[in-house]
Amino acid sequence: MKAIIATTIFGVIMMFTGLMVSNKKSVAAIAAALFAALLGVNIWDLTSTSPNAADHLFFNNMLRIEHYSVWFNTVMTGCTLIYVLLLGKEIQRVGAHVAEYFALIFFILCGLYLLATYNNLLMMFLGIEILSIPQYILAGSDKKNLKSSEASLKYFLMGAFTTGILLMGITLLYGAARSFNIMEIAAMLHTDSLNPLALAGIMFIMIAFSFKVSAAPMHMWTPDVYDGSPTPFTAYMSTIVKAAAFFAFLRLFQVSFSTLNAHWTLVLAIITAATLLVGNVTAVFQQSVKRMLAYSSIAQAGFMLFSVLALNKFAWQGIIIYAVAYSLATIGIFSVLVKLKDFTYDGFNGLAKKEPLLAFTASIFIFSLAGIPLTGGFMAKYYVLLAVVQQGQLLWLVIFALLMAAISIYYYFRVIIAMYFKTGTPEMSSPVTNGDKAMLIITCALVILLGVLPQLFLNTV
Repeated sequence: MKAIIATTIFGVIMMFTGLMVSNKKSVAAIAAALFAALLGVNIWDLTSTSPNAADHLFFNNMLRIEHYSVWFNTVMTGCTLIYVLLLGKEIQRVGAHVAEYFALIFFILCGLYLLATYNNLLMMFLGIEILSIPQYILAGSDKKNLKSSEASLKYFLMGAFTTGILLMGITLLYGAARSFNIMEIAAMLHTDSLNPLALAGIMFIMIAFSFKVSAAPMHMWTPDVYDGSPTPFTAYMSTIVKAAAFFAFLRLFQVSFSTLNAHWTLVLAIITAATLLVGNVTAVFQQSVKRMLAYSSIAQAGFMLFSVLALNKFAWQGIIIYAVAYSLATIGIFSVLVKLKDFTYDGFNGLAKKEPLLAFTASIFIFSLAGIPLTGGFMAKYYVLLAVVQQGQLLWLVIFALLMAAISIYYYFRVIIAMYFKTGTPEMSSPVTNGDKAMLIITCALVILLGVLPQLFLNTV
């Protein structure tokens, strides 16, 4: 609860900072300090809860603060701090309103905290909107780039349409359960499992969440929005924001809809298979690494959907491992990409010779995204697939996912081949400082640590 209040206050402070501080470096330093303070507040929240303690309810039971959700908030805040330290300089280059950019990121975190702790569908809706609206603004923040304006407009229009679908689902569920409380909805579904209003509401909500997490066939907006948005903000909306949406997706379907899983599991399994197929196959044909990462994020969403399909403890473990591993690796590869002028595969030619540390860390991040052993990405895929295997169903989908993972190796390793086995002199858009190198090494170490000792991140689950 303290973190929700703190992130709102820090967002307002950043807005006033923009009026009082004109130096971009000073603004970025203040933002980094506030993000570090916010991480401290989350750790403070974490120490006040424990896995076996009773949950804390706030605002007439609309928020449920529990140890696991606070732990998720903490690790996502830590990933955000790493993001700011890695890409803070690039955020300064986007435009003149640097303080406002950081303020919007704080508000996005506020939405993330609400989605991790909601106990009421209205609070879930509020969290999604607080999470989404700042993204529409950040996507169009590069005023000199028409693709950025197009990305913002497309994102806003599709997001507004999806909001209507989500509200329709919430309305139907309220009509069936006469309550917005997710625990009361679960109790109603347990006694009246064939309520047609509830089933229709679940389908509408599934479609809305599928849009938010870039699942096929609701993924059409993703490549254009990610490609057109300023690269630093693409890195954030494709990682931390997506992880928050998945956590909310998992929370609702596990808590409220588990008794009706026989009615929605097959539909979600088909969506998962389509997401894996579309994301991986389309990524193969991309010539821009940035656009390839956009399609690969769709493929990664397919794997994260396994956590929603599985109704067991491994699903909760899988989502937190996947959120951290995917966020760190993607933020890391984007922090390398943004240093280059050319975002095509040819732009990486010879990078290992010119910037060996950049090429090495990029390789580790790519290994993680591809799911190579000893990286966080491997353990993430292991846990989400294990969750479905333990469920004892949908083994065909697990086999299909492994085949799609094999395809992903092709387009991921094209980057490594370009860096190490092709000749060229890549043009750099900005110098690589010692601070950049230090943060890349730290991020790389965390990715490997997550792959070797995943239990460090699961002891609270």
